[in-house]
Amino acid sequence: MALSKKQKALTVDTIKLHGVDEAIGIAKTNATAKFDETIEVALNLGVDPRHADQMVRGVVTLPKGTGKDVRVGVFARGAKADEARAAGAEVVGAEDLLETIQGGTVDFDRCIATPDMMGLVGRLGKILGPKGLMPNPKLGTVTMNVGEAVKAAKGGQVEYRVEKAGIIHSGIGKASFPAEDLRANFDALVDAIVKAKPSGAKGKYLKKVAISSSMGPGVKIDPAEVSIA
Repeated sequence: MALSKKQKALTVDTIKLHGVDEAIGIAKTNATAKFDETIEVALNLGVDPRHADQMVRGVVTLPKGTGKDVRVGVFARGAKADEARAAGAEVVGAEDLLETIQGGTVDFDRCIATPDMMGLVGRLGKILGPKGLMPNPKLGTVTMNVGEAVKAAKGGQVEYRVEKAGIIHSGIGKASFPAEDLRANFDALVDAIVKAKPSGAKGKYLKKVAISSSMGPGVKIDPAEVSIA
């Protein structure tokens, strides 16, 4: 069966390992959807996240931003609620926000809370946890500095977390971004993940790296081409 013109355009050598810049160029070329596709990175790490000492999780600020309009929800009262709104948070509340979420409406992409609200937020663990939205002090999302946290979430900060198979997926921008901006974001993400290498990880840490657009095929990157410490 003959390939369509679009399928031919999206054909990628699935064996060849590419340099980072070359792979970014291929991923951008293959982003042919009618919307501005996200450029995504997948890193296969030599860890077993079932062991607590091999969990890789953190936050990183992408220097060129994400290209995504991030909606932020904040659990706070009084002056801290006002601070969150002033910083641009779309959803701010306490018991009222708890009830909204329990009713099935989760209208935000990142969740921040002041420490005194965690007793309340803890009741939402079964809803927010599976969505990766549970505030966490290690990620800077349980904080009294809610204004700074809101601005960081909107300014290019992304969370990363290793999945069961030892893989981290993360967007590094949009296909419309200049290649050099995507490279800067790629380097920032990889650098953060390398620095987050757990003490329990044995053997090769960065095993496989691939990049793709939302709808495009994966392009393999030679791990040796990725500058890591």
